[in-house]
Amino acid sequence: MNPEPFDQQPDEEQNLGKPAGHGGDKRVPESTDKEFFIRKTFETDPAKGYELLFRTYYIPLCSHAVRFVYNKEVAEDLVTEIFLNFWKKHLHLTVTSTFRAYLFTAVRNRCFTWLRWEFQKTRQEELAEHSGLDMLSPQQIMETDELYMHIERVINGLPPQCQKAFVLSRFEGKSYQEIAARLDVSVKAVEGHISRALNVLRRSLKRN
Repeated sequence: MNPEPFDQQPDEEQNLGKPAGHGGDKRVPESTDKEFFIRKTFETDPAKGYELLFRTYYIPLCSHAVRFVYNKEVAEDLVTEIFLNFWKKHLHLTVTSTFRAYLFTAVRNRCFTWLRWEFQKTRQEELAEHSGLDMLSPQQIMETDELYMHIERVINGLPPQCQKAFVLSRFEGKSYQEIAARLDVSVKAVEGHISRALNVLRRSLKRN
């Protein structure tokens, strides 16, 4: 299972609830076809079903996660943990919603827990516990959405060069050398921009 880099892929969560096609086109959404095929594969061969699930949703889930944790590597790790948990607990047998809805919700919950742990608002052990759809309360869902919007506002409020450096580093996985070349500044300046952005985020989230 070797998916392509996710930063060039669209965020599937943004397409939730959108119609398939244009105008009066009432075709069955492609995601519904995917879900049906994945479930049928799980019925005949759980290992192949799991691999198909991973290939279908890993990239969009990473794209979604990185919007919360502002770090490509962390996003990949959290999404991978979600899939491992799904496999170890045989969740294909118990998930009553669509796999897509379950996975996106589980990832949002895990990102929320990671952020709270990162800024010392919860114990580290909670990171391993809060991984499933059943752990989400309506209050947590609301808090997750509010946290996402808060992070977006903080990032958008950074000085232009600082914001560009931060986004290129954390969202696109660019090296400091690549960012320096893109922005026509020194590597030292890039380090300063990233450090400043992280400090602003940490202070803001600790107050939030």
